[in-house]
Amino acid sequence: MVDFARVQKELQECNKDVNSSGVSVKPKADSLSHLIGTIPGPVDSPYEGGTFLIDVVLPDGYPFEPPKMKFLTKVWHPNISSQSGAICLDILKDQWSPALTLKTALVSIQALLSAPEPDDPQDAVVAQQYLRDYQTFVGTARYWTEAFAKTSSHGIEEKVQRLAEMGFPEALVRSTLEVVGGDETLALEKLCAS
Repeated sequence: MVDFARVQKELQECNKDVNSSGVSVKPKADSLSHLIGTIPGPVDSPYEGGTFLIDVVLPDGYPFEPPKMKFLTKVWHPNISSQSGAICLDILKDQWSPALTLKTALVSIQALLSAPEPDDPQDAVVAQQYLRDYQTFVGTARYWTEAFAKTSSHGIEEKVQRLAEMGFPEALVRSTLEVVGGDETLALEKLCAS
């Protein structure tokens, strides 16, 4: 049975410094066994400026069993499935300890964004790109962050629409924006040069 008193305490602890850490966790609907975590993209990473939502399900054995976590926000990362959001992180599997908390798990996921482990991938395609063509990986990760993790009023769809209105094919606009990490000016320069 989930220790709901502990979960309640963890929620209060995690959310009290949300303004400084950016990390928070809240119940999904009225259940303390199904939560939504939020982490900011780490500074100096392709995920900077993004806000990432993580689905958190507490098994009956929590805190003696690890929480089941997966990204709800699409993310391009070797240790996160680009399809399902599944996360490859040791503390969410065999390295979990009851001494860890939901906040430490979320902060560990945030750290994983900064320090990918491509030799132990969840997504082999992303890992290969990371190892073989790092600049394209960074551009793609930035593009996905821009498209899926930012609530900017000038998101990717608006950029695609503006560039497509200039007469460029939409598919070419999207691939060019992906290569330049969502930078509309650089994309326009590349499109004009080709």
